[in-house]
Amino acid sequence: MKLNKCFKHAFNMVLHSKLRSWLTITGIVIGVAAVIAIVSIGDGMQQTLNAQLNALGGDIVTITAGAERGGGMYGMRGGGGGGGQATTKEIVLGRSDLQALKGIPDIALIDTNIRESVNISYLGKTGKVSVTGVDQKVWSQITTTTIQTGRMLDSADQNVIVIGGNLASSYFSQPVGINKMVTINAAAFRVVGILNDQTTSVYMPIQMAYQVMPDKTNDIYDTLVVKIRNQDQLDFVITEIQNKLMISRHVTQNTMDFSVTSRKEMQQARAATMSSMSTFLLAIAAVSLIVGSIGIANTMFTSVLEKTKEIGIMKAIGARNPDILLIFLFNAGFIGLVGGIIGVILGTMLSGFMPALMGGGLPMARGGTIVTLNSIMMALSVSVIVGILAGIIPAYQASKLRPVDALRYE
Repeated sequence: MKLNKCFKHAFNMVLHSKLRSWLTITGIVIGVAAVIAIVSIGDGMQQTLNAQLNALGGDIVTITAGAERGGGMYGMRGGGGGGGQATTKEIVLGRSDLQALKGIPDIALIDTNIRESVNISYLGKTGKVSVTGVDQKVWSQITTTTIQTGRMLDSADQNVIVIGGNLASSYFSQPVGINKMVTINAAAFRVVGILNDQTTSVYMPIQMAYQVMPDKTNDIYDTLVVKIRNQDQLDFVITEIQNKLMISRHVTQNTMDFSVTSRKEMQQARAATMSSMSTFLLAIAAVSLIVGSIGIANTMFTSVLEKTKEIGIMKAIGARNPDILLIFLFNAGFIGLVGGIIGVILGTMLSGFMPALMGGGLPMARGGTIVTLNSIMMALSVSVIVGILAGIIPAYQASKLRPVDALRYE
């Protein structure tokens, strides 16, 4: 029997059992639609993640005092970084650490930061914001935040600040514009730049920050932010930084009292979490496909029973076992293909509503969903393969029927 004839027989079998076929197809539709919607969310989040990674700067490394152990910072204040031995000495980053880092040729820039929450006043209104003192000579080259209005800090700046977009636009009753004066802990500062973000942060030269932050000590830093020369050598440079600081601070790997983290690592950790979540959701969607395949198998077994006498007639007039096998496999594959096509259409429509359905509970999903050609091809392939696999046993049983037995079947 020719291939097109087998296909025609299979197509007629679907047409003549409309209700049963469509009920079976529905199971595949639900499974495929779920897969498409979930994969589109995953692809959308991946794109958002990549954009965030690029924006954050994968070549930035942050060094903080205190070792990260057991999921928390250890030894920041009087905890002691020496393998659990108690000490009253405060663990800090200082000028000696800065000098040690300057000896690493793979480091391009080093920014020294101190940070504290301070009072800020503008036109009689007062609030509390986070102020960061930065090395104004390099800050503009390290920060990944862009300027919206005005300029970044310059090496000659003294009593000037750069503020976040939200602080400028809506924190006070009146917007804070360029060249406006604000008071921070009783000292007056002129606004020279507004950042293109939605924060209430304030950045000022570090020497001025020491003056408005009475708890801070000169040449003691909260963090050291490092920009490396070659992003591809990130892991190597981190190891280099750790070795250099361990020597200068006289600590070992076990008693290390500082932490070196990169933004790339943080993003990779988020990517790993996202990947686990996507896998879990895909597993749930796969259950729908398994249920759909069981429906196809059930439909095929019923078809074999219904078509037993017809199979006997076909064999009596010359149809071979492979012909009968192909007819039923085509039938199963056709059910899977139709279910896959409808599932792709439904899944594509559903993916458009997913960010809204999540209600902002998943921040990275705000970037939208992406239905790629690869995911469509994958879904269609899986639906057809699932259909054929589910139809193998019924098709094999049908092909093995003896013509005499089939013709006698009532």
